[in-house]
Amino acid sequence: MLKTLIIGGAGYTGQELCKLVTSHPQLKLGHVFASAGSKNAGEPLPLGIKGVIEDGNLEAILAAAKDAQVILLATPHEASAELVPDLVRHSDALIVDLSGGFRLDASAYPKWYGFEHPSKDLLAGAVYGLVGWNDDAIKKSRLIAAPGCYPTASLLALKPLMKAGLIDGLPIINAVSGVSGAGKSNKPHTQFCEVSLSAYGVLGHRHQPEIAQHLGCDLIFTPHLGAFDRGILATITVPVKAGTTQGQLDALYNDCYGEHPSVQLTGNLREKSPAIKNVAYTPYAQIGWAVDETRNLVVLSSAIDNLLKGAASQAVECINTHFGFKLRPLPGYGWEAL
Repeated sequence: MLKTLIIGGAGYTGQELCKLVTSHPQLKLGHVFASAGSKNAGEPLPLGIKGVIEDGNLEAILAAAKDAQVILLATPHEASAELVPDLVRHSDALIVDLSGGFRLDASAYPKWYGFEHPSKDLLAGAVYGLVGWNDDAIKKSRLIAAPGCYPTASLLALKPLMKAGLIDGLPIINAVSGVSGAGKSNKPHTQFCEVSLSAYGVLGHRHQPEIAQHLGCDLIFTPHLGAFDRGILATITVPVKAGTTQGQLDALYNDCYGEHPSVQLTGNLREKSPAIKNVAYTPYAQIGWAVDETRNLVVLSSAIDNLLKGAASQAVECINTHFGFKLRPLPGYGWEAL
């Protein structure tokens, strides 16, 4: 079994990682550290897992990294960007970073993340971990950048259209997330009595360049905050080439995802739609589509759990892909052999 180190284990995503690693037949949970400066050191691990969250000081992390085969980071973006070079020097482990610290080109970081990237050489070699679309590179890389939650929902829906060369204009993405996407820290706008349904980050959300870079075209992305705890629903309108048909997309999406272990297809949106209630607390994505053959438009819908498929379970799927573990994630943090 592969000894697995988690850094940033006190947040929502870090706690999901603890559960997934503990239940995994090929992984063994080792040290779990809080992010640097966190007040959560000393707290027990979730679900009665034996142990506590350790203080995230650099010396202790690097000592633990020497014996790890897998390192998972659920740390703030700039913290990951600064910590990964030290981890690479002190460990031969596979590193999967769940922050935005290694997802974009170096030139994008000052604008979208507010810092100059400290390790441009490692950034250039990092692989974007969209499972099912980048598997060959995931198998070969030591540093994997797990996609963001909104990008996961959006890219899984849009990638087949791009692969088939059908996109013929600017995709428009409207996506709603539960409040857990804002993290565990207390913020006035995420308190229950304050949450309504509202757009935020309009024309300025950092997931816009991530989606655009890894799709390969410009787009408009507008996120919304919803009054529920977890899950994302993305509705995407895409101009497509004349002659695109419903039957063509039925075949395309089944070809792309028919064997994918964590993508479920709902098919024609006129008949059935993805729903957050179907994917919350599960590692699955649901995708549906409908074609307006008169106006040459496609409407896509994608639903995921932002903490699992949009973060923790996808990161563990990257581990499975890298090491060749033939496993399907199950609800309740289980795993099934393929």
